[in-house]
Amino acid sequence: MSKDLIVVESPAKVKTISKFLGKNYQVAASVGHVRDLPKNKLGVDEEGDFTPQYQIIPGKEDVVSKLRKAAAKADHVYLAPDPDREGEAIGWHVAAILEDVNKNVSRIQFNEITARAVKEALENPQPLNEQLFDSQQARRILDRLVGYKISPILWKKVKRGISAGRVQSVALKLVVEREKERRVFIPEEYWLFKAELEGNNPPPFSADLWKFKGKKAEISSAEQAEALEKSVQDVPFKITDLTEKERKRNPLPPYITSTLQQDANRRLGYSAKRTMTLAQRLYEGVELGDKGTTALITYMRTDSVRIANEARDAAKKLILEKYGKEFYPPKARVFKSKGSAQDAHEAVRPVDAAIQPDDVKPFLPADQFKVYKLIWDRFIASQMAQARFWDTVVTVEAGETIWRSKGERLLFPGFMRVTGKTGDEKLIELPKLEIGENLKVNKIDKEQKFTQPPARYSEASLVRELEEKGIGRPSTYAAIISTIQDREYVVIEEKKFVPTELGFVVSDQLSEHFKELMDVGFTAAMEKQLDDVAEGKLQWTSLMRTFADGFYPTLETAQKEMKRGGEDTGIMCEKCGAPMVIKFGRTGEFLGCSKYPECKSIVNFTRDDKGQIVVLEDQPAEDTGVLCEKCGLPMAIKRSSRGEFLGCTGYPECRSIKNFARDDDGVIKVVETEESQVVGVCPDCKGDLIIKRARTGSRFIACSNYPDCKFAKPFSTGVKCPKEGCKGELVEKSSRRGKIFFSCDQYPDCDYAVWYPPIDGPCPKCGHPVLVKKTTKAKGTHIACPEKGCGYTQEEE
Repeated sequence: MSKDLIVVESPAKVKTISKFLGKNYQVAASVGHVRDLPKNKLGVDEEGDFTPQYQIIPGKEDVVSKLRKAAAKADHVYLAPDPDREGEAIGWHVAAILEDVNKNVSRIQFNEITARAVKEALENPQPLNEQLFDSQQARRILDRLVGYKISPILWKKVKRGISAGRVQSVALKLVVEREKERRVFIPEEYWLFKAELEGNNPPPFSADLWKFKGKKAEISSAEQAEALEKSVQDVPFKITDLTEKERKRNPLPPYITSTLQQDANRRLGYSAKRTMTLAQRLYEGVELGDKGTTALITYMRTDSVRIANEARDAAKKLILEKYGKEFYPPKARVFKSKGSAQDAHEAVRPVDAAIQPDDVKPFLPADQFKVYKLIWDRFIASQMAQARFWDTVVTVEAGETIWRSKGERLLFPGFMRVTGKTGDEKLIELPKLEIGENLKVNKIDKEQKFTQPPARYSEASLVRELEEKGIGRPSTYAAIISTIQDREYVVIEEKKFVPTELGFVVSDQLSEHFKELMDVGFTAAMEKQLDDVAEGKLQWTSLMRTFADGFYPTLETAQKEMKRGGEDTGIMCEKCGAPMVIKFGRTGEFLGCSKYPECKSIVNFTRDDKGQIVVLEDQPAEDTGVLCEKCGLPMAIKRSSRGEFLGCTGYPECRSIKNFARDDDGVIKVVETEESQVVGVCPDCKGDLIIKRARTGSRFIACSNYPDCKFAKPFSTGVKCPKEGCKGELVEKSSRRGKIFFSCDQYPDCDYAVWYPPIDGPCPKCGHPVLVKKTTKAKGTHIACPEKGCGYTQEEE
């Protein structure tokens, strides 16, 4: 008897679903998309209504072959990718490759991977949703047109190899515009006053200056501050008003994609990409001892706060049993999604509320556990009673000043029994006070402050901004943020996004020449039109034609009018008098003559606190006494973001560089590093393989015949990746800021990484397969376990 075939996206789902389906079903994975537009050409018929030219993704031939063989033997094929626009596209492409071997194909969807949900889906199969597929197809083709048409212009005008993106470029613009606001910001002085007061009943309490001469207190200079301080030295402080009332606070709704990403970033320090990867594993299923592979959360790409009735009932049961009836509200809570939300899915919640975080802690890696706890806590709290506070506001008059003190006392924790204090609650209890009471002044403190520029975006605040402005959709936020980092348009400093010089130039060039494409409102409107396609209100080809009518003329103009480099620097070339523009090379950005290649003048530069360009005066050329080994020309001292080095004066024809040091007499000596060490034979040209160092500091193996031979591979530590099921090795890498770390060579399929050199374990305490070699001020060099919460250390042997 033949079996029915269920096709899912991920191999992890295969294991989870197979556990509770009978022998009449075979479960197979497409391992993501099986077809896509070609990589080496546009792949879109622009004259033929933008018909896409799909092909099997290179490397997926074996997967496709296995799916076709399984489908040929099956009675019925059920397509079960994720329940969203991207999942519908995967299902559509799988159906296309199977249509000649099995036409009995249906679509099934489930929001959680449980026996009940999957069996219900099998009982209610549907045809593929062509409108949803068309929406994804339109998005894919839009992104392809923008990327393939604009990127070559940026290669020619800015830097080879960079690219533009329809949505990512708008996100970059947000970061760049915020940085520009910071650069033009002028701080303003202001002074804060705080009085420590004492009434008839202890303890003393603090009050803040609220009003001066009947208006909001705005003290903007030291002179004003001194005068105010003197004016209240000998006047009585008297309570003129005392307001007390009960305040209630409701819990927040369950997580949607964006709020999960924001909270994971704020509380756990996780990137949006890492959060979604961890959530995906919890959704697809994890090993829970005797329970086997179990899915823990519902689908994590959603903008709906709706939850199923059975989930609400399960939460109620747990709350009553675990916390008591006073912690459950009089009426079950129902949250409303935003008007633009796609309400087909539920909020992100635990599949089974009865599986509490502590139940799964022994079975989960620390990062997965933290994300599950975050989701479980938020969901349970969302169904609990209000928290109640007793608020007290005391108003104190002293001469021409009015002071205020606010206190609050927790009466009943309600949902905060689960969430605890999230950082917003500053519970301050005031002593018993009465109107008309005179207060003793223990001291008055004043503090000079300055207004601060707009804060840079963190991952959490950028996700919130993208959501509020309608840029992208929940499933795309993580990819948007990763892309602008991968392209080196932004870097992270102190957990905030800072645009690089390249990011500034790309954003400014695109904003000048593609005003509509870079407009936030236009991008949000395009997202709405894509939603209209998904809902059958608009034909995708009509959307494409409308977009093309505006895009192609703009593209043609940009090709002619976009200038090389970025902003008008206001700096003229000393050699020929032409304007200098910002350019980008192997070692970073520099100012180059706009008349290149006729004039090859370059100068280094930096920026001041306001972002203004400051030319770095070159020191007189020093006779280093070192000749280039490759061409025989003198080597000169050059500078990059990583410091000084010797570079051939024959650059750019000769790109030879050397490290150097000075002896006690100041004489330059070439420093021979491990980079000259031969470590093997190049498999491509049989030349020597040597150790080299990347611009950001990490080592890698490359052919000594570069640039004629471009063979290269990461520098391996020889330590196997400790993640279960991963066959990778840990290799040396470096961050954009030059910090060395060690990560799995199977990235992005495996994201394991440590900051310190790994060595083979296992840890004697927790059994983790890898240990690390750390150096700290307190312990010096020692061996430690990288697993959070383990704490094992030993002296270096």
